[in-house]
Amino acid sequence: VQLQESGPGLVLPSQTLSLICAVSGDSITSNYYWSWLRQVPGRGMEWVGYIHYSDSAYFAPDFKSRAAISRDTSKNQFTLQLDSVTPEDTAKYYCARVDSWGTFDPTRDYLGQGTQVTVSS
Repeated sequence: VQLQESGPGLVLPSQTLSLICAVSGDSITSNYYWSWLRQVPGRGMEWVGYIHYSDSAYFAPDFKSRAAISRDTSKNQFTLQLDSVTPEDTAKYYCARVDSWGTFDPTRDYLGQGTQVTVSS
């Protein structure tokens, strides 16, 4: 299974960040949590949200009010949108396929290489 993130490296404050995760080797309709995470400098990994095989989505409380995740099954990819970004959203963003939300087990889960996003004017 391979996951590849793509998106703009630089976003202006107050704009919407949009990232795509292209998946190969598995279908995004399979029974996993197709997730977005981010690594902020000096902090641990933060779990942003997921879209489930059933097409239901969930977001961590810190992101619930301004995040959305959608999917395109014809392209086997899913997208994160994060509204009203601030410099505090500067991070390396990862997409992942995980068996259990909030837990990454390298023996069974998959993580993309990540894409750096900087929020700055």
